[in-house]
Amino acid sequence: MPTVTPVFALTLYCVLILLASLTGGWIPHLVRLTHRRMELALSFVSGVMLGVALLHLLPHAILEQGAADGHVEHEALDTVILWLLGGFLVLFLLERFFSFHHHDAPHDDPGDHDHDHDHAVHGHSLTWGGAAIGLSLHTLIAGVALAASVESEQREALVPAGLGTFMVIVLHKPFDALTIGTLMAAGRRPALQRHVVNGLFSLLIPLGVILFFLGFGRSEEVPHGVLAAALAFSAGAFLCIALSDLLPELQFHQHDRWKLTIALVLGLVVAWGVRALEHRAGDHEHEATAAAHVLTAHDR
Repeated sequence: MPTVTPVFALTLYCVLILLASLTGGWIPHLVRLTHRRMELALSFVSGVMLGVALLHLLPHAILEQGAADGHVEHEALDTVILWLLGGFLVLFLLERFFSFHHHDAPHDDPGDHDHDHDHAVHGHSLTWGGAAIGLSLHTLIAGVALAASVESEQREALVPAGLGTFMVIVLHKPFDALTIGTLMAAGRRPALQRHVVNGLFSLLIPLGVILFFLGFGRSEEVPHGVLAAALAFSAGAFLCIALSDLLPELQFHQHDRWKLTIALVLGLVVAWGVRALEHRAGDHEHEATAAAHVLTAHDR
């Protein structure tokens, strides 16, 4: 299997995420969205995000912390869990004070759902400015998560490195762009301004990647402890985002509970499948390396 360098992988991922984010701003013009469709899509994406947080980011964080400490013991696990809680708490506070995590159809059909809760309020007054600040910070964190995942997994010869984290971001990013676009439209902002803001928003993932490597440079190896902290923090952030999309709808969707549950499970299956693919590719890579070493020793 040809070697994919971290720089190439990150560049490709960033370009695809940028396109997904830009697409999110155009979704209302291309597809008629309803609340039911949005919730089914979000249940699936949240399942992927939940699976990646717990099956990808958290195990890699534990391995990196173990490499930093020289062994995996209670102290290493405690450090990882503290960083995970930190990521969860930061995203929770962003949600509480900026109320940015608002995903709903821009032109919803009242007959499409039978609940009476108001997504546009949730006890807060939603504005596009507050949403943009919160989503921008959360997007920068996602960029850090992507860079840390690629850096960590390429060391373990997992191919393609960072695929799980990339899938989470590229699937969720259109919803974030849609949120900002919807709130700006509700505030009667001109179309040109909405597209400019969406374009700037789409560039934040590459900025997060750059910020991660800013203190290290590509010629240096990122310390294991730094990678462990970034991965665990990102796992906590992803966990908070997934739960904030899943939990509010539990009491309002009795009629769709089987569909939403199936969508969630499918998302978890996708995350598990990517994890299995990474390990299988990694095993092949390790076998090829071992075979090369044997042939080299035999030639000598």
